[in-house]
Amino acid sequence: MNPLVSVTWLSEQLNNPNLVILDVSLETNVANIEVEHPNIQIKGARYFDLKGTFSDLDNSLPNTLPSPEYFEKEARNLGINNNSIIVVYDNLGIYASPRVWWMFNAMGHKNIAVLNGGLPLWIKNNYPAEPLQQHKIVKGNITVNYNPNLQKSASQILENISKKEAIVLDARSEGRFCGQIPETRENLKSGHIPSSVNLPFLEVLDNGIYLPKEEIKTIFHKLEITNKPLIYTCGSGLTACILILAAELISEKNNYLYDGSWTEWGQLEGVPIQK
Repeated sequence: MNPLVSVTWLSEQLNNPNLVILDVSLETNVANIEVEHPNIQIKGARYFDLKGTFSDLDNSLPNTLPSPEYFEKEARNLGINNNSIIVVYDNLGIYASPRVWWMFNAMGHKNIAVLNGGLPLWIKNNYPAEPLQQHKIVKGNITVNYNPNLQKSASQILENISKKEAIVLDARSEGRFCGQIPETRENLKSGHIPSSVNLPFLEVLDNGIYLPKEEIKTIFHKLEITNKPLIYTCGSGLTACILILAAELISEKNNYLYDGSWTEWGQLEGVPIQK
């Protein structure tokens, strides 16, 4: 399944019995993007609680991936089956939805896509929407097949600094990457992982919509990235997934996520930091 689908495509699939639409809209965002349509959802959507349910709540780091067993249980509670065709969206266009796409891929469910343009573009095209509500859900039967190799740990990032086997791409803003503005969370140092490359996630988007593939190719080409694997990082493992999806639209290169991201690296003792 293509990792990115249009609002037109989704509108034509609304009667598909295997379709599951997930709303992963968040209450806040570090980019300070204003929500155009609060308290509205795509008709028939189910709320995917990224912060309160689908994160490792025992981990002090935000947004980290929960255990496969826990993910499977909660995904079944959302009525997701092995044959489900999942489309995930958020109310900012593109923000948290690629994170959910990445999570399901890590858990072995490939039949998932992000809605390009999200709720704003859906409403702009006058497709069916409704007030926020919970629909009755029949428990699903999804079975996860977790692939831990899609993630990188802090120790692997540290090892890569000396071995330089992969290139680290940082999705944070240039000001945060360079340590010119304070981090959004307390007790975090400022700066970036040594030898990492900055690509702010907003650069692959146009008003909440992914840029055309050729423009994304040009952006990645300008970074002069070699054929080495890419490891993506950001503040808390969320917006890095926007870049991962963008990369998967244009290449077959191996892409990995440093799930702890700067929230972990910026509070570790003894690790190198550049500004």
